[in-house]
Amino acid sequence: MRLINIGFGNLVSEERLIAAVSPDSAPIKRMVQESRERGMLIDATYGRKTASIFIMDSDHVILSALPLEKFGSRTQTETAEERE
Repeated sequence: MRLINIGFGNLVSEERLIAAVSPDSAPIKRMVQESRERGMLIDATYGRKTASIFIMDSDHVILSALPLEKFGSRTQTETAEERE
C-alpha cells in the first residue's frame, strides 16, 4: 500500500484516491459543503487556506493546504524511481 503525504504529517492511501482537484469551482464547493453536512469531510488544512481537495472511494472528501502541483511531482518522481 502506498501512502501520499498531504501535508502536516497526514497521509492518504493512493489506492483509495479517486481524484485530486482544485477547490476553485462552484461544483467542488458544493460537494465540500454537502460532505460537511453528511459528516464525511476531513479537514487536514490546520486552519490554512484550502489549496487542494482529495475525493476518496469511501465517499470522504479531504481538504489539504498543499497545492496540487506538489503532489504531481511527488507521484511522478516516485513512479520513475520504482521503474528503475
